[in-house]
Amino acid sequence: MAELSAPPALSTPAEYLFEHIDPEKPASDNETHKRSDAELRDIYEIARTADEIRTGGWKRVGLQFPDDMLGDAPWVAEALSGELQNAEKKATRIYILADTSYSACCVDEIAAEHVDADVVVHYGRSCLSPTSRLPIIYVFTKHQLDIEAAVGAFEKEYPDKDARVVVMADVTYQDHVPTVLKELQSRGYTALLSTEIIHDPMGSIPNRKIVHAIPSDLSLSDYSIFHISAPPTSLLLALSSRVRSIHIHPTSSSTAPSFSTQRLLGRRYARVLRLASAGVIGILVNTLSVANYLSSIDTIRKKIEAAGKKSYTVVVGKLNPAKLANFAEVDGWVVVGCWESSLVEEDAGFYRPVITPFELGVALAGNERTWTGEWWGGIEGAGEFSEVVEKDGPRDETGVEVGEDSEEESAPPEFDPRTGKLVSTSRPMQRRAKTEQGTNEKGKTAGSGALTLRPKAELATVNGVVSPGAEYLRSQRTWQGLGGDYTTEESTAIEEGRSGVARGYTVGEAERR
Repeated sequence: MAELSAPPALSTPAEYLFEHIDPEKPASDNETHKRSDAELRDIYEIARTADEIRTGGWKRVGLQFPDDMLGDAPWVAEALSGELQNAEKKATRIYILADTSYSACCVDEIAAEHVDADVVVHYGRSCLSPTSRLPIIYVFTKHQLDIEAAVGAFEKEYPDKDARVVVMADVTYQDHVPTVLKELQSRGYTALLSTEIIHDPMGSIPNRKIVHAIPSDLSLSDYSIFHISAPPTSLLLALSSRVRSIHIHPTSSSTAPSFSTQRLLGRRYARVLRLASAGVIGILVNTLSVANYLSSIDTIRKKIEAAGKKSYTVVVGKLNPAKLANFAEVDGWVVVGCWESSLVEEDAGFYRPVITPFELGVALAGNERTWTGEWWGGIEGAGEFSEVVEKDGPRDETGVEVGEDSEEESAPPEFDPRTGKLVSTSRPMQRRAKTEQGTNEKGKTAGSGALTLRPKAELATVNGVVSPGAEYLRSQRTWQGLGGDYTTEESTAIEEGRSGVARGYTVGEAERR
C-alpha cells in the first residue's frame, strides 16, 4: 500500500456544499397542453353541474377532487360559482375538498360534513358505491381518445368479424363507447355488445349494464371484453371468472397492467390460507360513507366469533404498513370498504396479510374451503358468508356437547395449511364458549350430573371475556408503558447533572470548563 504523503483533509471544500435542487417532475397534461377555458368547461361539465345544483336547490356545495386534479380545482370552483351567480342573486357557497379521508374513488362524506355541505360533486373516476347521507353529483370528466387507434387495436386482437365481444371503458372514457361501437359495426362486426354506466356494484359487470340488441340467451362466459383505458385491479379480478378473456387498450394517460390475473388470484388465495389459521383477526374500517357499512361490520364480527376466533375493530384512516404494525397481536386483517378500496394491492410491506370480506368467508369455511376462481372485493357480499358449523361432537336437546368429545383435549388439532405445523391459537375463543355453554350457575355440566372444576384463568380477561390482545400485552410485548400502580421501584439517589451552555458548562461543584 502506498503511504500517505500528507494528512487527509477533514473539511469539505466550499464547492462541495449541498444545494437544494427541486427534483424533475414528469410533465403532466396541464403542462404539456395549456387547455383553454372552453376545454375545461367541457371536461368538468360546468353547465350540467350548475343545472343539477339549481334543480336541487342546494346552497352549500362541496367539490371533491382526486390528487391529480387539484391543480384545476380553483378554476372549477370559480367557474361554477360564476355559472350559478348568473342565474341567482343569492350566491352559493362552494368548498374544495382535498386529501380524502379514505380512497379517492369513494365520496368523502366526512369532509363534506365538516363544511356542512348540502351536496357533494365528485370529480374523476368513481367506484359508484351507494352513499349513506348526502346526495351526490358525479362528474367523471371527459378525456380525448384516438378512435382510429382504438378501432385498429380491436381489429388486431379480434380479426374474426363474428367475435363475441363486449366493448366497455373506464368511467372517464365511457362517452366514447358508442362511437367506437358504431365504427366497428360499420367495418363488419356483427356480434358486439356495448355497456352503459349504472349504480350497481354487484352486477354481472360491476356498475355496467349491457345494452344494444341483448340476446335472450346471453352468457357472459361466451364473450370477451375489450376495455378502453386501464381498469382497476379489483375489476380485473372480479371479471376473470365471468368472461372468456379481457383485452385492455391503454390510453395516453394509462398503461395496460403487466401482471397475470391468474397469478394475482393465486397470490390472493395464499393470503386466504394464512388467515385460515389466524386466531386474532382485525376488522379495518376503510369507509364511513358506503351504505350499510355498519351492518357489514356486525356481520363480519359474528362470523369471526362463530369460527371461535377473536376480532378487533380498528379505524386508522388511509392504510399503510406503519399503522398496522402497531397491532402486533393481530394475525391478519379484513378491510371493510368499497369494492375497489377493499383490495390492498401493494401489500408486500405489511406485517400481516390484508384480505377482503369475500376472501375472509373462504378462509372461515374450514375443511370445506374451495377456490372456484371467483372473487369479490367489497362489503356488498359480506352477508353471503357460508355458515360456520362446529363439528366437535354430539349434543343434547339444549345444544350443549356431551360425552368425551366435550373435553378440551379431545378437540381435533388444527394445522397451518401452508406449513403443516400445529396451530394451538387458531381458536382462542373456543374454550370460553364451551365453558359458558357446558356449565350452569351451580358448577354442573348441563349434559350430566357430575361436578366439574372451573378451569384456572391462565389467559388475560377483560370483564370476564378472554382477550388475546390483553394476553399478548401481558406476556409478549417488551414495552409495557411507563409503569403502573402495582410495580415496586427502588428509589435512587438524586445527582446533579450538567448545566450551562455548550461553550462553558459546569459539572457538579467542579470548576468552570
